[in-house]
This record gives sequence, structure tokens and C-alpha cells, in this order.
Amino acid sequence: MQIAFHIGANCTDEDRILKSLLKNVGSLSDVGIKVPGPGKYRRIIRETIQNLNGMPPAANTRGILLDAILDDADSDRVVLSNTNFICIANRIFDDGVFYQQAESKIHALHQLFPEDEIELFLAIRNPATFLPVAFAESKSLSTDDYLKGVHPTQIRWSDLVRRIQANFPMTKLTVWCNEDTPLIWAEILRAVSGIGPDQKIIGGFDLLASIMSTEGLNRFLNYMRTHPPKTEMQKQRVIGAFLDKYAVEDKIEETVEWPGMTDAMVDELSEIYENDMAFIEQLPGIHFIAP
Repeated sequence: MQIAFHIGANCTDEDRILKSLLKNVGSLSDVGIKVPGPGKYRRIIRETIQNLNGMPPAANTRGILLDAILDDADSDRVVLSNTNFICIANRIFDDGVFYQQAESKIHALHQLFPEDEIELFLAIRNPATFLPVAFAESKSLSTDDYLKGVHPTQIRWSDLVRRIQANFPMTKLTVWCNEDTPLIWAEILRAVSGIGPDQKIIGGFDLLASIMSTEGLNRFLNYMRTHPPKTEMQKQRVIGAFLDKYAVEDKIEETVEWPGMTDAMVDELSEIYENDMAFIEQLPGIHFIAP
């Protein structure tokens, strides 16, 4: 079985991928793809990993988990999503290492499902906007306490990606930038679900609906019906044009609230992030979804 696990990162999704895919439960099930609700797996997988505490599971653990998650239904692929899978927000910088728990959590996932083909899906985000929302979610007392010695300019998503590759070289990893999701949303849904470009999917414009005016969305949908794009690139150009004109400003502009975060630091972090993103995109073996 293929198990597609959307592992985060924290503060990038708010279950939007899962909500969009759940609209396609029937059609996906028809082709052997199951998208269970989060109540079926998040708690049981988390508690199983915690109880094992690094020890190998019993031989029947996989079967018990899959029976609980899939209700004994047959499946070729199952999609599981939990942006807190690696850790909750207040533990992102444990021991002064960015996502220090990544290796142990992914290793545990492979132990739980040793017979299956694991695929990982990861969204990354500009540290200039990622840090403030993750810090707020963490309920930490101070930014120093939260970062545990890591300076914001030291954050590299590529370090996390390369550690995953080094420790799990046979595990397919798909990465995209959170900032690009309005342009590539349908492509993300197809990648996570595992369906081909010719199969229809409901919810491919869900993200646009959340950031575009009602008038703009209606005009966009009408344009897509009357002028269907022939390629993914054409579709993205159309989306970009309508967003330029009809995006709701307060839904796309992010306010950065971080002690000592000046405009100059935002620019510096953004430049570091852009270079880091370009580095990840050219890494061998990475499936990078970009506009």
C-alpha cells in the first residue's frame, strides 16, 4: 500500500488540504484511494508512537492500525494529514535544532508501516512570517526561550530536507512553498492524493475562494469555463492575473509581529528563504511543486 503522509510544516495548512480532498472521497475511493477523517488516525498514530518510545512495534501493529483507520476497507493508497506530525509548535527548536524530532518521527512511521511505500509531503514558509505565528501558537514565554539559541537568520528548510533525504533515501519527498499555494493548489491536491492530471478533482480553487472577492471569484470561474487553459502554466497565469485584480488585501498581506523584527530583517530573512528555496528545488530526488 502507498501511504501519503502530509507532515506539515506547522502553520502552513490549517487542514485545507484535507478538507479539499474530503470533498472527493467518493471519486478517490473508486480508484482505490482512501482519505479518512483525522479522527481516524491522528490520535491513534500519535499515541502508538509515544507508547513505543523508540522501540519496535509488535508484529500485528500495522494490521491493527490500518483496520482502525480504514474500517477494514481495501485500499491501494491512503492519505493521512497532520501538520503537527513532527512536533507541536513549541518544540520546533528542541535542543537548538530546527525540527529536531523529524528523524525519529519519520522513522517511527516506517516502523509502524514497514510493508508500505511511504510518501512525505511538506510545505515550507518564509521564516519572517513563519516565526511569529509559530511562536504565538507555542505559548512560549519569550522568543529567546522559544528559539533555544537559534537565530532567525540560521533557519534553513534545506537542512531539514537534506536530513530527511539522508536518513530515508527511498522515501519520496514532495515540497512546495506555502506562499505559492494559491497558484498551485490543484497540483498539490493531485500530488498528495496520487491522481493523474486527467482525473477531475473538486476543490482545486478552494484556496482562491478564501482570498479573492466574490465578484472576482465569479469572474474567474466564468472565464475558466469559457476559456479553459490548455496547460498548467496557462492556468497559473490566469490565476495570477485575477489575483492581481481581485485579491482581498487583508487576506493576503501578513503582519509580522516579532520583537526586534525590522523591515531590514524581514528583507534579509526573505532573501535567505528565496535562496534556500532555490537550493531545495535543485536537490536530486526532490519533487518540488512550483508555479
